Amino acid sequence: MSTVTMNISLTDDLKAFVDARIQARGYRSTSEYMRDLVRRDEERASEERFKELIQAGLDSGPDPRSWEDLREAWMGRIEAARSAKTN
Repeated sequence: MSTVTMNISLTDDLKAFVDARIQARGYRSTSEYMRDLVRRDEERASEERFKELIQAGLDSGPDPRSWEDLREAWMGRIEAARSAKTN
């Protein structure tokens, strides 16, 4: 995986805060701390998206199809995925 350098500007107060967090949490560098922050934010964004999808499902109401129709549709998707894997 390649890396890209980014430059950021911080106030003196924010720089002091970052330095304190690095020291307190045992990060080896500012870059490591920043990568951790970005990863955590990425996880939060994924969680938010998951919650949105759950809410959309709840808001959509029950599926009008019968259990048998749903099962048939799911089995068809499973078989299509299996076929795609073997091809």
